Amino acid sequence: HGVLSSPQINVYTHDVGRLSAFYTGLGFRERFRTPAQGAPAHVELVLDGFTLGIAAVEAAAGDHGLRPDLGGRPVEIVLFTDDADGDHARLVAAGAPSLSAPHDFLAHLRLAWVADPDGNPIQLAQRRG
Repeated sequence: HGVLSSPQINVYTHDVGRLSAFYTGLGFRERFRTPAQGAPAHVELVLDGFTLGIAAVEAAAGDHGLRPDLGGRPVEIVLFTDDADGDHARLVAAGAPSLSAPHDFLAHLRLAWVADPDGNPIQLAQRRG
């Protein structure tokens, strides 16, 4: 058996450049891109040790025979913050749809959700003292 390592999540999209720009605006840093020139088919972005891959639906189908279904949203990206209200307001003001306004949850969390440009949910999680 091989040794598994370096987990990451890939999100499929019809517009790799647009989605990459959105996550770069959240503080992610580009680590890999192919092709190096022109419209990207796959980009890997890193934030705080987490890697998010953004892959073109068309490349997944053409290069690998995959058929990504963008109809459902079974995955969300969770970003911890020290200001869920402020980040939610900033992202909504920048055009991200609000999926759930900031609210307290359990005894120690403040949570909010927005969507990225493709509708993928992003949870903003703040630990409260």
